[in-house]
Amino acid sequence: MRVALFVACFNDALFPGTGRAVTVLLERLGHEVVFPPGQTCCGQMHWTTGYQREAADLARRFADVFGGHDAVVTPSASCAATVRAAYARIARAVGDAELERAADGLAVHELSEFLVDVLGVTDVGAYFPHRVAYHPTCHSLRTLRLGDRPLRLLRAVRGLELVELPAAEECCGFGGTFALKNADVSVAMVADKVRHVRGTCADVLCAADNGCLAHIGGALSRLRGGVRVMHLAEILAATGAPAAAGRP
Repeated sequence: MRVALFVACFNDALFPGTGRAVTVLLERLGHEVVFPPGQTCCGQMHWTTGYQREAADLARRFADVFGGHDAVVTPSASCAATVRAAYARIARAVGDAELERAADGLAVHELSEFLVDVLGVTDVGAYFPHRVAYHPTCHSLRTLRLGDRPLRLLRAVRGLELVELPAAEECCGFGGTFALKNADVSVAMVADKVRHVRGTCADVLCAADNGCLAHIGGALSRLRGGVRVMHLAEILAATGAPAAAGRP
């Protein structure tokens, strides 16, 4: 299958390794990955802060860049949620019927749902010998409703010990500009999240959004918590198992 990668601007600017991990993973599974160079921001932060016209401009650009692809994959649950749940609303808000039609035709998948639902794969051949906790981000949990898809993928990773994160469904307090506009509340929320993460004695905390991981990871680093944060894609792309731990 030929897959278009929407890397998301946050990842492109701050976490380029995540986009590379998606490419490595999908190519390992036998698929061709293309990177449309005209891609920019999906418009999420503009829409959520009330800049409807600017969000519509970015939505139109996204539709132009990705509209011709049968499958678009992104390692950002929040951006996938924006395209699928907000683009039609953006189009109606600015009175653009053509954009609304284009939004309906976009086939955008978050990575874990693409692997599980489209490719029918849970064992991606990964090897990651660490104790891992999974944080379901708000967009992945409440908008995309990813459910246990990421957990099913993690359970199939060789060498990985998956541990339960208490109060996993509680928000970490990031929320993009929420963390800036409501700093005290955001800090209190991430303090609760970090307490639960450290209680798992996990080596790594993973999620489907680097924004949340940056927020939680920052708090962990300030507390010298001893827990790394990694995007789900980076764990699924990991290999290097010794011969005894390889595929049967």
